[in-house]
Amino acid sequence: MSSIKQVINEAVEKDYTAEQREILNPYSKKGLLPEQVRQPNPIRLRDLIRQIRSAKTAAEERSVVNKECAAIRLTFREEDSVWRCRNVAKLLYIHMLGYPAHFGQMECLKLIASPRFTDKRIGYLGAMLLLDERQDVHLLITNSLKNDLKSPTQFVQGLALCTLAAIASPEMARDLADEVERLLKSSNAYIRKKAAICAVRIMSKVPELLEMFLPATRNLLSEKNHGVLITGITLITSMCVQSPDTLDHFKKTVGNLVRILKNLVMAGYSPEHDVQGVSDPFLQVKVLKLLRILGRGDGQASETMNDILAQVATNTEATKNVGNAILYETVLSIMDIQSETGLRVLAVNILGRFLLNVDKNIKYVALHTLLKVVHQDNQAVQRHRTTILECLKDADITIRRRAMELCFALINPSNVRTMMKELISFLETAETEFKAVCSSKCVTAAEQFSPNTRWHIDTLLKVIIAAGNSVPDDVVACTIQLIAESGEAEQQYAVAELWQRLSAAPLDTQPLLQVATWVCGEFANFLSLVGGGVSEGEVVAVYQRILWSSQCSAVTKQYAITSSMKLASRMPGTNSLVAQMVSAYGSHLNVELQQRGVEYTQLFTRYDSMRGPLLERMPPFERSRLRVSQDAAAANAAAAAAAAPLANGLHNNNNNDAVAAVQAPSQSDSNALLDLLGGLDDSANDVPVQVKSAPLPPAGTGSLNSDILDLLGGLGGGGGGDSGGTLISRTVNNGGILDTGLGSASNNLLDDLLNNSSSNLNNSTLANNTINSTNSLPVSTLPSSDEYGSLTIYERNNLRLVMTFQRQDSLTTITLTATNSSTSCNITDFLFQAAVPKSLQLQLLTPSSTSLAPAASLTQFIRVNNPNKAVLRMKLRLSWFADGVKIEDQNEVNNFPPALWQY
Repeated sequence: MSSIKQVINEAVEKDYTAEQREILNPYSKKGLLPEQVRQPNPIRLRDLIRQIRSAKTAAEERSVVNKECAAIRLTFREEDSVWRCRNVAKLLYIHMLGYPAHFGQMECLKLIASPRFTDKRIGYLGAMLLLDERQDVHLLITNSLKNDLKSPTQFVQGLALCTLAAIASPEMARDLADEVERLLKSSNAYIRKKAAICAVRIMSKVPELLEMFLPATRNLLSEKNHGVLITGITLITSMCVQSPDTLDHFKKTVGNLVRILKNLVMAGYSPEHDVQGVSDPFLQVKVLKLLRILGRGDGQASETMNDILAQVATNTEATKNVGNAILYETVLSIMDIQSETGLRVLAVNILGRFLLNVDKNIKYVALHTLLKVVHQDNQAVQRHRTTILECLKDADITIRRRAMELCFALINPSNVRTMMKELISFLETAETEFKAVCSSKCVTAAEQFSPNTRWHIDTLLKVIIAAGNSVPDDVVACTIQLIAESGEAEQQYAVAELWQRLSAAPLDTQPLLQVATWVCGEFANFLSLVGGGVSEGEVVAVYQRILWSSQCSAVTKQYAITSSMKLASRMPGTNSLVAQMVSAYGSHLNVELQQRGVEYTQLFTRYDSMRGPLLERMPPFERSRLRVSQDAAAANAAAAAAAAPLANGLHNNNNNDAVAAVQAPSQSDSNALLDLLGGLDDSANDVPVQVKSAPLPPAGTGSLNSDILDLLGGLGGGGGGDSGGTLISRTVNNGGILDTGLGSASNNLLDDLLNNSSSNLNNSTLANNTINSTNSLPVSTLPSSDEYGSLTIYERNNLRLVMTFQRQDSLTTITLTATNSSTSCNITDFLFQAAVPKSLQLQLLTPSSTSLAPAASLTQFIRVNNPNKAVLRMKLRLSWFADGVKIEDQNEVNNFPPALWQY
């Protein structure tokens, strides 16, 4: 061979000149022949790993990888490379390090087509790592897979099955499903095990192929081989999850599964399947999961597995992670099926022991599971309340978050004082990300379970102080609302507490300053009773400190400037000082503060006679947002509906009839009031007027006050100051949806003076006097009307909505009942929205609650005015959280009883 090469080289050298030979062979000067400068053999995988690990910097590592990738590419260009297998192996290691290795895909296909097993093994491994169903290259592998699935060698068949289970696409699954089904019936346990896992992938890609594998699964539960048995149970579990019919088919196998689990629990030491003293924990977990699926909602199946679940729960050792895994799966099965009460208590006690474990993961899992089962057996979870409270002090932030959520779920009227004390202590030291959520939930819990108003006020003030600037706007609004609707004794107590805070509070705590300024301004007459009495100079000094501070936000200054106007009307000695402070804001850079300064200055100069009546104390609020009853909500909405035409008149200058209908007094002061409010031009249509039935003013207020109340249609009540009131109704009309919510800082003088009433009306809602005065009565006082039966409008996602109807002339009152049909899922933040055609007017009242425990219900009133007797149709939009997962849905109802409009 060497002589032949020498002859060829000599012939080449004779045909070319020396110069040409030098160009063609630059190594000739060095005395080297072309065959002597070929690429060296590629380095081994272990050598590459050693080089990469020895790199001291990321740049050095990239250099090694890039150099090796270049060498691999150069080698791939040779068609018959004997180093393809070694290069692909190195490329897979490079891929696992995160570097691009897609250029080796075709080399993997060449290795798969090789007859050598070692090449196939590397080729299939490369295909699983470098290919996926989104790439067209993987289609080229289908024929090779089909050939290898028919191979007489079980290891080649196993490679093909593993690869198909990893990268199968829908097209590939359809082409090779017959081969997999054939191998599932193979006599070889090694092949049956891999074929079962491959079938799971095929069914997930093509669900209609499920029936093809159903006959082959009948014998899998009787397998003696643990590997085949565990893959068979995995296949059956996947089938039961995908198909309800298949679930019913496998319910008759509960007895077999119980027998398998019992044999595992009672079996002695088996070295082949023993893991830390537990017999085959992987198979036990798989059986328990399948039992949970089969026993869910089936009393007979649940009764069959109760005994074995109790046996597993009591006999499994909990000192090691293997036993904890089995116990955790047992707890999930017990709480998910229709188990006995004693068994549920046992399951909760197991989770309680998990809370004492030093392993953070086990503790987190216990808290997460207790949060899911607390609504099923609250009393059993309450026994572990002390341990749960200790978790609030854990160093792990995720454990503290779960413990906080669980603590709120455990609050009830009997433990609310203790729990709120612990949670406020937690709030004081919690991270900023916790404070907003925790403070909002504290307010909700206090509203639901407060033993008395004094404790309620104290708790909300402590929450605001502890949370600092992380307090959400709704907490500020709820605190103001609570104080406004309390009795005089509680209001006097709140003024005393907040004045002490206001006079000494740091100026960077905005929520506390907002609540304090609103309360001290609204109830300034109680300041004289604080301690030995608060002088007017002290009050003005505190307000000057706030208004001139650069630390206070614009919203806080809005509260303060409006509150100072209230103070001036209640403490006449402060008039001149307040007027100076207010007028100084007439040239403020902030447009909102500038507007307030200019308009409030007008009340001190041109309209001083109207300042007192306009700044009177607001009437008490109706109810808190969580305690509003159905009758109160109905009465509130009816009063708002009766006042709606008046609101439209105030908000639309183009509607001359509506303006003429307002009984405006003839005094010049009343005309000046209209001028002060800016004439309410068309731009005011964007600002919702908030209308509410208000009590008559005291007799001593004089006729001017009566005129103003008559002019404004009895506007009053509601939220407070700049915080905006809590909106207790949702109004929908003309196909649009207007949601409830807590208002932010007011943007016009009208809202400031009236402090945001508690009913929100669109400017066109129930216009043109479509609802007459008789409809302003509460629902409970309406004359009896015909019953039209009930109508189920929605029933899915564990939620059922039913409507019942009452009609009075053109006004239909609909009672919506929402029921949580789940036995374990907890629904929160329930929101119902609706829209009707333009010829109808629709008004949604506040629901009785926004949360639904399992099997619980809530109600909501809906009022529909149909003066034209049009066909009633309604579009619905629903949203809620089911165990923390948000669900949204839409529906249309067009099968209302015709008698509602055919009368």
